[in-house]
Amino acid sequence: MAETDSQRSQRELNEILQEKTAEVYGAGATVENLTKLSMGASRECWSFDVSGTGDSPVPLILKRDPVNYDADGSIAKPAKDHHTTRTTEGQLIVEGGKLDVPVPEVPFFLEQNERTTEGFIMERLEGETLGRRILRNEEYAEARPKLAYQCGHAAARMHQIPLEAVPEIKSMSAEEHLAMYYDQLSAIDHPYPGFEYGYRWLQERLGMAGDKTAFVHGDFRNGNIIVNEEGLAAVLDWELGHIGNPFTDLGWICVPSWRYGHYNKRVGGFGDLDDMLQGYADGGGGEIDPEIVRFWEAFGTLRWGIMCIGMGFSHIDGPIKSLEKAAIGRRAAETEYDLLQLVD
Repeated sequence: MAETDSQRSQRELNEILQEKTAEVYGAGATVENLTKLSMGASRECWSFDVSGTGDSPVPLILKRDPVNYDADGSIAKPAKDHHTTRTTEGQLIVEGGKLDVPVPEVPFFLEQNERTTEGFIMERLEGETLGRRILRNEEYAEARPKLAYQCGHAAARMHQIPLEAVPEIKSMSAEEHLAMYYDQLSAIDHPYPGFEYGYRWLQERLGMAGDKTAFVHGDFRNGNIIVNEEGLAAVLDWELGHIGNPFTDLGWICVPSWRYGHYNKRVGGFGDLDDMLQGYADGGGGEIDPEIVRFWEAFGTLRWGIMCIGMGFSHIDGPIKSLEKAAIGRRAAETEYDLLQLVD
């Protein structure tokens, strides 16, 4: 029976990981338990262990661009999008670690060749990433009161990543960022008066955004962090990293949708704004006016609402029906309500 594209992809990935791990960990290193965790339109994640290092197995995660084959059997080069490359994403994690941001170790990278797309390998850490479990499970009860401060401290540190260390990332002002999402809203053939009102509220108050330019994580929220019993173990998913207003991150983690029903805790459903701002100041980010966070919280709510709308119409009008996209699309209504509550 002929080898399928999926089988070929996994075989060639196993071969190249074996070669790379032997270079990094020594000739006796062996790749085991290679398992695909997820595959979307733009990313692949794999879990594997490295044995034969003299100690216990090394648990690792690979994140790479998806493998698709051209008609001649060669690997197609992924289309460019607005995200960072996998190499840049891995480099950002390394740079964050140098500044004491809690991140996984990145032992090596994969370059695009005839057997694999571009990717990076990172340490597989113990802990929880699902936001609801972080807020609900008893084993994180002692961690939750620490998280807002720890997240503020981590944000301040990552906002100090030298921009010259990652010259490939894009730059976007607050005005450009807001206009980008409004253009997406305007392209939808359906009225959303709450989002229209929220956009105009933000446009009139751009002066509240804060006058600062730095590295921005871009998706810093409950759900993109690893939490263990001690608190914040790692900040994940750096693929939206860019140069812009760093207070974007402080507002995004406060968006009501990331509180998973725990609305009395403004920061991720687990903490208070004062604690996060104290952590930010102690991490070297300086004192922040809470009204700046309010602006970016409203901006983040508008942003997420428009993303929800896009997901919904992708399910309705797109070539592939998706229950997940349909469910996210339904959240546009609650996000529109959240936005009106914030700007009223």
